[in-house]
Amino acid sequence: MFGAKRGCPVCLQAGLSTLETAPHPALVARTPRVPRQLKAAPFTLAEARRHGLTLESLKSKAWKRLGSELYCWSGGQEDPWRLLAAWGRLVPPKAIFAGKTAAWILGLDFEPANPVEIAVPTASTVRSRAGLNVRRCDIRSRDVRAVRGLRTTTLHRTLRDLSASWPATEALVAIDMSLHLRLTDATALLRYTDDAKGRPGASRLRSLTELAAPAESPMETRLRWLLLEAQLPRPEVQADLHDRESRFVGRADLYYPSARLVLPLRKHPFGAKPARARR
Repeated sequence: MFGAKRGCPVCLQAGLSTLETAPHPALVARTPRVPRQLKAAPFTLAEARRHGLTLESLKSKAWKRLGSELYCWSGGQEDPWRLLAAWGRLVPPKAIFAGKTAAWILGLDFEPANPVEIAVPTASTVRSRAGLNVRRCDIRSRDVRAVRGLRTTTLHRTLRDLSASWPATEALVAIDMSLHLRLTDATALLRYTDDAKGRPGASRLRSLTELAAPAESPMETRLRWLLLEAQLPRPEVQADLHDRESRFVGRADLYYPSARLVLPLRKHPFGAKPARARR
């Protein structure tokens, strides 16, 4: 206080009160620094360091860890395309998206991450880690394509890989989905299996293609598989039904015309989710 005497009890008491209530500077929480360039999309640890962040600073609540050396701003929106683009910058140049990640990139309704799947040459030293599943195999150049800048296995190669690694029922789901979405057809698939004869998954892909149909949902495929496993006749899929005057009355998911038996399903159709821009 101006004009107060030195040692004034009132001044000393006020000063003491201020010292007791003011937090120590070391205890004041610092607002994490969030570079504008890292808000838009996931980024690698190397990219974070280029913008002045340290591994320790990435442990704050401002950031979310997506996988080994991969992060994003916790306030951002999830975007699988940007996530996969970040993984593409992190993995070796010769890595190719494969498995269910490739299936999603190519238009099939599967989860693309958790983990992201890639294929690398057999001599590669890259290993699976948090958020990433690595498979070593040789992939021919004609089995690779680019979608929105992401190198991925082609649809036929992806279906062959799924046939080799997934249960037969789930691989058939992927094949049926591909037919329903008109991404390929049975003739083209059978031709591909002839070309890939002797390679992993080719024989099973061929046998499943012979059972495939353009089903509209995974549950429809799974029910059809159970019917065939029980040695029951093969039902018609998505059959249009007409009355005696040939008027359309409805469509059956699965239909046995000789028995006039309809098997309807409650289902989640392929492609029922909002469409994703792919090109």
